[in-house]
Amino acid sequence: MKQLKILNFEIKKVHLIGLIVAIITIILSFIFIRGTDLFYFIVGISFFIAGLPFFVSLVLETSSTREKDEMFLEFSRNLVESVKAGTPISKSIINIKGKDHGSLSPYINKLANQISLGISIKLAFETFARDVGSKTINRAVNIISESEKAGGEIGAILDSVVKSVSQIEKLKKERRAAMYSLVVQGYIIFLIFIVIMLVMQFNILPIATGLGQTTGNINPGELGGTFDMLGAGQRASIEELSRPFEWLLIVQGFFAGLVIGKLSEGKIRAGLKHSFILLVLALLINAGAKLFF
Repeated sequence: MKQLKILNFEIKKVHLIGLIVAIITIILSFIFIRGTDLFYFIVGISFFIAGLPFFVSLVLETSSTREKDEMFLEFSRNLVESVKAGTPISKSIINIKGKDHGSLSPYINKLANQISLGISIKLAFETFARDVGSKTINRAVNIISESEKAGGEIGAILDSVVKSVSQIEKLKKERRAAMYSLVVQGYIIFLIFIVIMLVMQFNILPIATGLGQTTGNINPGELGGTFDMLGAGQRASIEELSRPFEWLLIVQGFFAGLVIGKLSEGKIRAGLKHSFILLVLALLINAGAKLFF
């Protein structure tokens, strides 16, 4: 069966199972406990069930990509040492494949096997970069393959590539360290926002509704006609008035997560895991507050 992809994210069987379970839970809750505070709490749990497989996949994928970039740096250094010792690059790759390079080892073994079968280094490297799927590795591999094709001093070129990849990894680590405080601030600000919304729902809205009911009992004629329509028609309940706050929490949590991911890792896709955490926090805290307060 052909895999579905959304934002270059592969939808697997476990993701579909989570979505189906969440949808069934929401439908059953809508049928049996609609309109109760427990309903919103169950909806929050359903969102958690639906999003958890995606969240875990994003975290594992990010960790795997980071490890592959680090192992490629190690692979490049070993390759430079071998080439500078006078061994041809093709023979060097075959000799290196026996070393442990973590999650990158299967790709290096495939690269070495292709070269040993007589496939050109350029084509083998292109396949290697495509299989790994890392932008950093893709750029480095393009430089290596083109340099080998041009017939330049491959040792010096590989050394330059290693220094470039090392600098990129160093900059990434510095960026993550510098943005860590920003990520923490984003979470703290959102939690404060949740508290403000809860205060509005459980303290301000009941007071405002009580004032509206008191004003509605006053004879409109005593107010000079300005408030003739005040209290007319059906008054909104506290639940109806608080519903926009719930949607505001959802919208704020989703986009705040995307912003945090973009600022901290440079990718909107990386913000999806932050959006998931913030959305679950918002839904569960809001629904839990309704249950207990």
